[in-house]
Amino acid sequence: MSSDQWQDFLDTAASIGVVVERNRPMAQNTTYGVGGHAACAVTVASRRDLQEVADLLAAHPHIPVAVVGRGSNLLVADDGFNGVVVFMSYSATDNDIELVGEDIVAPGSLPMPILARRSVALQRSGLEWCVGIPGSVGGAVRMNAGGHGAEIVDSLLTAEIVSLRSGRWATIAAADLGFHFRGSALAAHHVVVSARLRSHERSLESPDLDAVVTWRRQNQPGGRNAGSVFVNPAQGDGSAGALIDSCGLREFAVGGARVSEKHANFIQASDGATAGNIVAVMQHVQETVEARIGIRLRSEVCLLGFAPEIAHAFSDPRHNEPERIANAKRLCELMGETA
Repeated sequence: MSSDQWQDFLDTAASIGVVVERNRPMAQNTTYGVGGHAACAVTVASRRDLQEVADLLAAHPHIPVAVVGRGSNLLVADDGFNGVVVFMSYSATDNDIELVGEDIVAPGSLPMPILARRSVALQRSGLEWCVGIPGSVGGAVRMNAGGHGAEIVDSLLTAEIVSLRSGRWATIAAADLGFHFRGSALAAHHVVVSARLRSHERSLESPDLDAVVTWRRQNQPGGRNAGSVFVNPAQGDGSAGALIDSCGLREFAVGGARVSEKHANFIQASDGATAGNIVAVMQHVQETVEARIGIRLRSEVCLLGFAPEIAHAFSDPRHNEPERIANAKRLCELMGETA
């Protein structure tokens, strides 16, 4: 896009009243703490602003766009992202959950640990596992986040979605979101505004939040990482972490990126690490596991701004299966998007 086209977009976005930044450094918005700049970042603080931004982006379909939450499952390329990043601002006072009958309605920008704690404060159970997920509700819906034997698809009833390609708002049933293991039919241009989640009354048998937190601290590393890097392969093939560990890859390092000693499916970033270091570790792990075991691991981490060949190397070929294509097409139709 030409500089004049960018300036036109920036001027129009600024006239809406939203916060617009050119060349926004993205490292500060990811748990890895690495990566380059986004060509433009827009921060949305209200539904009215979101509609304005969605309409504006729908009028500029040639501009790449990505919704970014808490960056806990995101790796941005060192060269950055030549597009628009949309942030939904989070306010601890304005983003409360609501109890509607037996269901919890939560804003998409709400951090998952706060969802867990607020639902427990309302004496509701079923979402305690969320306390160990560092991302936002919206990101968790898009990625079908999970832990401790549960995942979002188990609780989600509906999600309120906005398309940044069509400008349309819609409340979509969970059955129409194309959920699969650590993924859905939702794309980078879909904003999850809110989610309606099933819950039930707490009892003496309900999970304890502190126990969930303690388990994660004991079994998973802290520091700068994006959680599990690779999706578990087909059932019966073992977990990704176990496969990586069996190849003796714990603590394998490139530059400031290293396979965690504590959990082999985590890659840690240290001072001086780059996104290129992390991808190099991912590539070595993927190639080694495939050469020794015959299983090609695919990335659970979202890659933003990378060359197509890198993104393709880590993408799941099951995305091209007829059922997933049909799910994506169906959601596209519901959101008024051109296929």
